[in-house]
Amino acid sequence: MKTKEDVEQLEKVIGQLQGAHSEISILAKKNPADSVNAFKLKLINKVVETANAVLGNNYKPFDGFDQFDPDDVPSTSDVAMVLSQYMEEAERYRSDSVKTDNFGQWFYIIGDRLSSTPSGPPSKVGKK
Repeated sequence: MKTKEDVEQLEKVIGQLQGAHSEISILAKKNPADSVNAFKLKLINKVVETANAVLGNNYKPFDGFDQFDPDDVPSTSDVAMVLSQYMEEAERYRSDSVKTDNFGQWFYIIGDRLSSTPSGPPSKVGKK
């Protein structure tokens, strides 16, 4: 990450992905083959668009996937599966972007330096 704003964007998109996934998962458990309505699909596509920008090519879960096609309406289970993959990759990116200080507290790495922006510990094995 290059700036504190990058951290804020990542944390925002993680929250949006989690919220959308939670809501769609409830619907998918009731009727997995039901279609997602146009309003929800528009919001989900906005979250996916933002996630693609934040995650970049290194963490984007699917090559060639930019959003759901509103003309080929996906099922709730399809959307839940895709959002799950986005959540995994967002967490992998976060995990790769944090490091502990000498006191065991976790902070984001901004640029090449440990920042003062706190984080939780990584949940994925990072590359750093």
